[in-house]
Amino acid sequence: MITYQQWNENTLPSFPEDSETKGALETLEWSYKEFGENLVYACSFGIEGIVLIDLISKVKPDANIIFLDTNYHFKETYDIIDEVRKNYPTLRIHIQQPELTIEEQNTSYGQDLWKTDPNQCCHLRKISPLEKALDPAIAWISGLRREQSETRKHTNFLNQDHRFKKVKVCPLIHWTWKDVWRYVTKHELAYNRLHDQGYPSIGCETCTKPAYSLEDMRSGRWSGSGKTECGLHTN
Repeated sequence: MITYQQWNENTLPSFPEDSETKGALETLEWSYKEFGENLVYACSFGIEGIVLIDLISKVKPDANIIFLDTNYHFKETYDIIDEVRKNYPTLRIHIQQPELTIEEQNTSYGQDLWKTDPNQCCHLRKISPLEKALDPAIAWISGLRREQSETRKHTNFLNQDHRFKKVKVCPLIHWTWKDVWRYVTKHELAYNRLHDQGYPSIGCETCTKPAYSLEDMRSGRWSGSGKTECGLHTN
């Protein structure tokens, strides 16, 4: 079994980029065979997440899925989670909470930490909870696509994740924004309705606005702060 500690790029498998799913389904099939219950999917329930959930359900209908509930999410995000639960009743969706409530965080770090120190807020409400959720796992799945941003354009199907000391599986790296929507439309999948209101990337309600353009789909995240990533995908 490939682990973070025993990572060897010379022994990594290859997956077809020209298959019907551009290697996504093949990557998932191999990953669940390789890691089994030691593989979890950290899902934000954005549009890429909806695609991955559908693909995962074809490979492992009872897969473990983690949602990092910062308690700052849009109502529409919680609504789509409820809908996914109904549509995929055998999936095991776990809502991972931060150690501190918003009120406790305000007391310890000051009011509206997301505004005064967004990096610290992300650390407390996303990174630390994911560290806890991934502790028993060997590998985790992410919906990163190379097209999304400069910081993601070198992502591979399999990655040595130095941040969490895990193997990170990214099945959608070759998918375009159009590919994602073609799949959702073809399979008539339910999705977060904020996508119809100019939100290609959806995070916390406090830190997410509609994107300026589809050329920079993450431009609505932490707008005006110079911040582009929450830290889950940086080393």
